[in-house]
Amino acid sequence: MVNFILQEAHEKANEIRVKTEHDFNLEKQTLVHEAKLSIQEEFAKKEKDRDIQERIARSAEVGECKVKKMRMRDDLLNQLLADAATKLGVVARGQNYPHLLQKLIVQGLIKIEENTVIIYCRIDDKPVVAKVMADAIAEYVEIMERESGIKLTPNVSLNTDASKELPDSTHGGVVLTSCAGKIVCDNTMAARLELVYQELLPSIRAILFPEE
Repeated sequence: MVNFILQEAHEKANEIRVKTEHDFNLEKQTLVHEAKLSIQEEFAKKEKDRDIQERIARSAEVGECKVKKMRMRDDLLNQLLADAATKLGVVARGQNYPHLLQKLIVQGLIKIEENTVIIYCRIDDKPVVAKVMADAIAEYVEIMERESGIKLTPNVSLNTDASKELPDSTHGGVVLTSCAGKIVCDNTMAARLELVYQELLPSIRAILFPEE
């Protein structure tokens, strides 16, 4: 009887041991599988984050290169404009400069369309402007009479306020004002250059940067 009981106990203990080992192995496999999935998910997340960071870095680098490229192009265009402005000084010293001043005054008078006008210029240009003013006014009157049939008698004078002389940075030319300075026609060489520059900028860009 004792032997039978011991045999039953051994079998029961063996059964419990086998079931325990089975449950342990199953739980271990489950934990290992979950750990693998967790590691894979973490790895995938890190890979995705790294890819995003690389894309951000590449995008920032491309953006920085574009900004640098645009800045260099702007510097080149500004240098081109500055070189052209420097060469205007040659025009202001040329023998045709008085004729050019006369035409600029006539054009300004036509554009400003006022009877009382004050002309401003650089101090060095004052003698030349004073010399061509009468011919410029006569040409303006003749043009307006021919085009409109009306003979005008404009009151055009040269600025006498030394504090309002045009700076050398204008590179020559004239500024015409009327109505106490409320109406202004900037016909300086610098203003004309800027106008031409803006009009030709697309063509200049196409020549300097053909890949665009």
